[in-house]
Amino acid sequence: MTLNVASVQFHHRGGEKDWNLDQIARHCQTAAEHGAAVVAFPEMCISGYWHVRKLNESQLRELAEPVPEGPATRRLQQLAAAHGCIVAAGLIEVAGDGRLFNTYVVAQPDGRVDAHRKLHCFIHPAISSGDTYTVIDTQLGCKLGVLICYDNNIIENARITAMQGADILLAPHQTGGCDSKSPCAMGTIDPQLWRNRQQDPATILAECRGPKGREWLLRWLPARAHDNGMFVVFSNGVGVDDDEVRTGNAMIIDCYGRILAESETVDDEIVYAEIDLELLKNCTGRRWMRGRRPDLYAPLTVPTGRELDPRAARFRDNTG
Repeated sequence: MTLNVASVQFHHRGGEKDWNLDQIARHCQTAAEHGAAVVAFPEMCISGYWHVRKLNESQLRELAEPVPEGPATRRLQQLAAAHGCIVAAGLIEVAGDGRLFNTYVVAQPDGRVDAHRKLHCFIHPAISSGDTYTVIDTQLGCKLGVLICYDNNIIENARITAMQGADILLAPHQTGGCDSKSPCAMGTIDPQLWRNRQQDPATILAECRGPKGREWLLRWLPARAHDNGMFVVFSNGVGVDDDEVRTGNAMIIDCYGRILAESETVDDEIVYAEIDLELLKNCTGRRWMRGRRPDLYAPLTVPTGRELDPRAARFRDNTG
């Protein structure tokens, strides 16, 4: 059985939810015309992302919405129903108990809405981290898992999501061009290079496809797909995001870690792939997982004393 999947990279505007939702609607229309059954958008692309770290809690709450009752989720539901495809995008959620979350909404054509709360949230101290893995039943003959950005960096998260039955992992991000606090990982990109992309497209494309973007992703992202026997749909922001540059690099990876489709621009773009779900049955990762030795893995659940909360792990020098 094959399934047409779309991954979207686009340049959102911080705090401009209506404008961002209009862009999502436009891209949904295009993806539906190409026959996509699943259309995945980036992390927090409805509310905006990197500018959020500078907001106070009151300003954050003005951006936040309940899920599924809020207007943004209702808009995603309407798009899913109108186009007959699953539509997934990220926002700031305000929960019933008042807590705020970085949440990824997955709306299905039949009206069902599921949501994943980012497990490792560092963007703002007023935004809580979630505590639940997300695997979603669909009418497409497969299950969708969701891990948001940093969630994917923790290998246990990908393994548990796979073990809970995910066939396709939606991996929405706002990444690339980050100050990673590590000399051999990502680095920042001069925002002026992106602003000057029409006059000098080669320079900004080289930055986004080099060690600060695509080359960094390829060190680990295909391994999440292969080692856990899942397809991975990587969607990402692109362009200036407050004072950093997101690198796009939208891609769809099969369960052997092979790139089926990827962006080759620094513009808004949709990439498509026809994924063959029959590959899952005997793919290497799933066969290896069946050879696990759970009796050996108890140390994974024992704190080492070196664990940090996500914000400290992201922003602090951790050499001590």
